[in-house]
Amino acid sequence: MPLVLVGSLGTTAAMWQPQIDGLPEWLRPIPIDLRGHGTQPAPKGPYTIEGLAGDVLADLDRLGLGRVSFCGLSLGGIVGMWLAANAQERIERLVLICTSAHLPPASVWHKRAALVRAAGSPEVLADAVVEAWFTRAWAEANPDLVADHRAMVARTPAEGYAGCCEAIAGADLRADLARIEAPTLVITGARDTAAPPEHQRGIAEGVAAARLEVLDAAHLASVERAQEVNDLIVAHLAR
Repeated sequence: MPLVLVGSLGTTAAMWQPQIDGLPEWLRPIPIDLRGHGTQPAPKGPYTIEGLAGDVLADLDRLGLGRVSFCGLSLGGIVGMWLAANAQERIERLVLICTSAHLPPASVWHKRAALVRAAGSPEVLADAVVEAWFTRAWAEANPDLVADHRAMVARTPAEGYAGCCEAIAGADLRADLARIEAPTLVITGARDTAAPPEHQRGIAEGVAAARLEVLDAAHLASVERAQEVNDLIVAHLAR
């Protein structure tokens, strides 16, 4: 069963390199970029979670993939929840990392979108974004990786970044959680300030077949605690 990987706002498929390198071949990890990120076009916004999920389904169809397991981090996790609730026949198992069913207030996301459009690039907020992605100790020990992830943010097309901000602003999947039937692993970073642990606890409580794991990490737990995340994914998908 292939494992589709969809990442955070402001990243490309390259954020999943620790999983591409570290997960066993039988999982067939397949990273997919969000609209307006990496290899995907950046049409004019606003975007919606349903639209982003539709993009993923179109990519699955293009790749000839019917039913898959899905791993999403942050915005990718929001997309994964929408798919598991509304396209149940396509999702076998679900892994949600440092994400949320609802990230208010919407005004914060609209302001961020406006800032990026006015500046012409997410470069204007790249430092602040990446500072929230990793714990200080890990960032100081891995400056090259931090620089790589900062570059991902800065190089994201302005409209792709802003449009995805607007998708997050309009997202509220709390009522959808009860419709998710796929066995679900929820991973939280204990020091995540972008999507605090109580958001993942809410997901785990709302999905019937869910369990929660807590790691000592900030927002990009799949990078900062790659081995632990990989081990959890393997155990979840091997059941």
